[in-house]
Amino acid sequence: MVDAQPSSSERSSLTFDGQVAIVTGAGGGLGRCHALELARRGARVVVNDLGSAVDGSGASISSAQKVVDEITAAGGTAIANGDSVATEAGGAAIVDQAMSEFGRVDILINNAGILRDAAFKNMTAEQVDAVISVHLTGTFNVTRAVWPVMRDQNYGRIVQTTSGTGLFGNFGQANYGAAKMGLVGMMHVLAIEGARNGIAINAIAPIARTRMTEDIMGEAGKAMDPELVTPVVVYLAHESCDRTAHIYSVGGGKVSRVFIGVTKGIEDTALTAETVAEAIDQIDDSSAFTIRGGPTS
Repeated sequence: MVDAQPSSSERSSLTFDGQVAIVTGAGGGLGRCHALELARRGARVVVNDLGSAVDGSGASISSAQKVVDEITAAGGTAIANGDSVATEAGGAAIVDQAMSEFGRVDILINNAGILRDAAFKNMTAEQVDAVISVHLTGTFNVTRAVWPVMRDQNYGRIVQTTSGTGLFGNFGQANYGAAKMGLVGMMHVLAIEGARNGIAINAIAPIARTRMTEDIMGEAGKAMDPELVTPVVVYLAHESCDRTAHIYSVGGGKVSRVFIGVTKGIEDTALTAETVAEAIDQIDDSSAFTIRGGPTS
């Protein structure tokens, strides 16, 4: 007779007792799911959300407070924060509140974001600036504020939220794609700089049905519950995670690694445009490649 497999609740679990997590943009969608699950596993959570519309307009702390209420009703510990990640002062205030309330920060989930979609021929500077200020500058602001805390602790886990748009492209999202790929560059640098202080940083490229994506995904979004992204975030945020500078595509229960590879290419000290043209297929050949990125590259 074959023994029954243990249920997920019976298996040894990844817990966060005594740890403090900041989740930005956690008033709904992915961020809410991340905050709820981290709290369920024992983390004390700072639920940050400006409470704005999808395009970044407006502000209200009510969405963050609702998530805090969910966490506390389930027996967890959380506080609401309504500061904007888009300003240096806002990023600092988020971390200051965590330190004032809990005395440490172990985990930062950079999740806040907005959309200002338009075909490139119609895109304005304001649409670019608004998206960059939340996704890229916003991530920088909060991460920069938490960095000395994690360095002093000699420990930290940071998760960036990139996107398939940044990695592979998508019509009408040049601003969003540029910001999201910028987060990958930031990740690679911080993985190198943080290694000596026990700070690991990774990224997810989520595919999920949220307020930001429901109009884009249509019928396909029905199978893309945001709860199916959170398990990867939880693992990457855990002290047992020994990965850094990795990117994971996550959606609908599928998890894959996305990486930047370098083909074998050619070497020619007398290189000319003509020899490049002749060898372009060999240069492009991805059957043999190396992966770069991280503190040991």
